[in-house]
Amino acid sequence: MAKIKKDDLVQVISGKDKGKQGKVLRVFPADERVLVEGVNRVTRHLRAGQNNNGSTEGGLQVSEAPIHISNVAVVDPETKKPTRVGYRFETVEKNGEQTTVKVRFAKASGKEL
Repeated sequence: MAKIKKDDLVQVISGKDKGKQGKVLRVFPADERVLVEGVNRVTRHLRAGQNNNGSTEGGLQVSEAPIHISNVAVVDPETKKPTRVGYRFETVEKNGEQTTVKVRFAKASGKEL
C-alpha cells in the first residue's frame, strides 16, 4: 500500500531531480510510481500530422514522466523537510457518537497530513 496520495507535497530524495519539491498529480499503485509536478520532465518529438479537426503542429512537447515511489518522500508541513508517514487512530465525536478515524501523520513532527 502506498503511503503517498494525490495532492501531497513531496520531495525527490534520489535521482537527477534530487531536492526538487512538487505536488503529486497522479499515483500508479500497480507500477509503484508517482507523477510529480515539475519533476522528471521529458521531451518528446512530435511529427506533424492530421486529426479529425484538421492538421496538428509538430515540434517538441515537454511533459512529466512517472518516477518510482521510493525516490520521493512526503514533505513535513511544519519543517518543510522530507519525512516518513505514519498512521494513528483518533476518536472523533460526530452527532453525539464517538467514532474512530484513521489519520495520516508526519513522523518527524507528529502533525496531521
